[in-house]
Amino acid sequence: MAVKNGKEYTERINRQHIKIWYQGKTIDRPLSSHPAFNGLMKTQAEMYDMQHQKETIEQMTFQSVTDGERYGLSFLAPRSREDLVRRRIMMELWAEKHHGFLGRSPDYMNTTLMSLYTAAHLLREYNPEYEDNLTKYYDYCRSQDITLSHVFIQPFASRLSELVDDVQDSITAKVIDRKENGIVVNGAFMMATQAATCDEILVFSTPLPSMLEPDNPYAFAFAVPNDLEGMTFICRESYSGTSHYDHPLSSRFEEMDAMVIFDHVLIPRNRIFYLGDEEIGERLFSEGNFHSHAGHQVLTRYIAKTEFLLGLISALSDEQNIALEAVTRERISRILTMLENLKSLRLASEMMAEPDSQGYYVPAPKPLIAATMQYSSFYQEMLGMLQDISSSNLVMLPSETDLASDAGDFLRLYLKGQDTSARDRIALFRLARELAIGPFGGRQKQFERFFFGNTRTLTSRMYKVYSLDKYTAMIDEFLQRGKPDRLANEKSLID
Repeated sequence: MAVKNGKEYTERINRQHIKIWYQGKTIDRPLSSHPAFNGLMKTQAEMYDMQHQKETIEQMTFQSVTDGERYGLSFLAPRSREDLVRRRIMMELWAEKHHGFLGRSPDYMNTTLMSLYTAAHLLREYNPEYEDNLTKYYDYCRSQDITLSHVFIQPFASRLSELVDDVQDSITAKVIDRKENGIVVNGAFMMATQAATCDEILVFSTPLPSMLEPDNPYAFAFAVPNDLEGMTFICRESYSGTSHYDHPLSSRFEEMDAMVIFDHVLIPRNRIFYLGDEEIGERLFSEGNFHSHAGHQVLTRYIAKTEFLLGLISALSDEQNIALEAVTRERISRILTMLENLKSLRLASEMMAEPDSQGYYVPAPKPLIAATMQYSSFYQEMLGMLQDISSSNLVMLPSETDLASDAGDFLRLYLKGQDTSARDRIALFRLARELAIGPFGGRQKQFERFFFGNTRTLTSRMYKVYSLDKYTAMIDEFLQRGKPDRLANEKSLID
């Protein structure tokens, strides 16, 4: 089988010799045994195991008609609406496993790569070698079930340097040398989510337009293993706890973010997807319908996450004995309404899907953009509901070790609920606290708020997929604006 299992995923990550910094020290031991990474790796190992389990293998994978191998369905380039549904069912199974908390679960990047692959033909007019590179890389990732991360955001200082410094002095990520066997790259990228726990990283620069076209040194795209010489990962502080009881979310779903430094890194020639012209990068994303394909996966994650929060808010309402209050019913009805709305928008994107110029089916973009715009603010609203319902219970919460101590009898006596033990009541509020006011939940909040861009970016994206002409024409027709003066005509007839 081409699809890997959890053991193979873990062994691959542990075999890498990446230079990785965490809290001022380099990590030498296997990442699967490090507290900042082991919870996520265990979760993703369980996800990969689902590709081999008898109950889910048919829903998680597809069999190639060319070589008979089984591949992950998130790699499938859809040729029909039925293919889109098959992909979505697979993504639902993984989303139900991580409850929507893994923004960079493997199916997200598999979908991203698939979308770029469907537009690989565009590279032919720039350089046929790049088309061949991208096509072969997609085949490689699919056949090896590569776990992929990506970067495109650069630090503020790098972006500023692109504006004010000349190429020689600029610290913006750029190509500093071209060789027969590849290019040499210097620079830094931010927000490489899950980079350390992936096999490889996809790098897309987002440069300003250059007068140097088609030789813009800031314009490039490539993919490389994480352990190339000259690559360094610098991790942020982990938000993960080790106890499932004390930190039920972060102990399972903490996605480490990192800065990735390229210091005179030689990028192999066969891993370069374009070079020197920023226009081709924009075309790959737009004509590969990245936002539609990725939006379909993201909306599936939104639905799973909303269902989790619905369950949590309902359980908290029961625990607080306020389930029958009007304000509680209003809150839960609000979530139910949004949940049905999200499901309907996803269904609409599938039902209205159309083939692109190459015959690949693309989910309709309008419903997906609408869902993204709504969810960003609605997620903040649900967190507010958690805070309101939980009140001070989010603050005064003992830990698992407190319950096991000599003070445990007091806690079990005074912190029990109406129908629940103190242990069960505390567990529920610890879950709510981690999501509503904890650092893990804070990152989730910020992550969802800017997942596909800020408000200005999202509104611009919505405007681009719509034409308002027919709507304004409807008003003009209703008011007969722009037509000969009707009153004047009627008066002339009377005269």
